[in-house]
Amino acid sequence: MHEFSLAVSMVELAQAAARREGAERIEAIHVEIGALSGVVPEALEFAFLGAREGTMAAAARLEITYRQGVAFCDACQTEFVIDNRFGIAVCPTCEVPSAELREGREMHVSHLEVA
Repeated sequence: MHEFSLAVSMVELAQAAARREGAERIEAIHVEIGALSGVVPEALEFAFLGAREGTMAAAARLEITYRQGVAFCDACQTEFVIDNRFGIAVCPTCEVPSAELREGREMHVSHLEVA
């Protein structure tokens, strides 16, 4: 389960940022996860519970914002939402396959709540 290593890295990055700001604890970590990132939000939430133990984030919440996959069709100049988690992008307007994925592969910490 790669979500555990992601959760550990996320907590480490959050702690480093919180320390730079002089915080004593992390109350929440806000992350954005794309539909095409390969990260399972529920697995990340579970992994976070273990990764936060003994850290500044020991009692922190994990707030996840899920981002849809978005592709662009060069043939008809249409941007559209990808409705599968595999990144198979076929334009719903002209039915041409698209290789240009614009959104949905991200997984990053957007901000922290600290005290």
